[in-house]
Amino acid sequence: MRHPRTGERLNWMWIVDDYHASQRIWTMADALFGTGEKNKLGGRRWAPRKCRLLKQPNGPSRVLHSAAAIRGRLKRVSAAREQAYRRAYNYIRVRTKFMQYSEYKARHLPIGCGVTEAACKTIFTQRLKLSGMRWSKTGAQAILTLRVILLSDIWSSVYRAMLASPHAPEVRIYAPNPERPQRIAA
Repeated sequence: MRHPRTGERLNWMWIVDDYHASQRIWTMADALFGTGEKNKLGGRRWAPRKCRLLKQPNGPSRVLHSAAAIRGRLKRVSAAREQAYRRAYNYIRVRTKFMQYSEYKARHLPIGCGVTEAACKTIFTQRLKLSGMRWSKTGAQAILTLRVILLSDIWSSVYRAMLASPHAPEVRIYAPNPERPQRIAA
């Protein structure tokens, strides 16, 4: 994908949003401490601290180390709790390189999915999901491309570039004949 103004190739960076990472921490807390009132208290203290730790330098590795240390002290855990723990642990372990939140925050990058969800609502939902609308893939893409150009506030420059292009489409402008009266539908 290219930058709409400069034409330079865009560099993408994968970031696991902190909400999904935090969900896995809470899943590990339930698996490690249980969900009963007595055991829940330990998880309710552990999980919020680990969610904050996740956003510090080397956070994901530190969270995993803490979880593994607690898991190592447990004698026996049910198969369901062990499976939930393993899935949550592995989710974070596999995606650690995409969860360097302290680095992302220092570079002023968003770590949550709110920016993306807001863009989806503004770009897609407000235009394509209106009552009774049906779209072909080609038609939807054309509308979305125009909408992104408009909302990016680059309409004029894109329009000028399009007209200057050797592949510019023929643009017909309706100019009524001043000698013939025009009917205007009411």
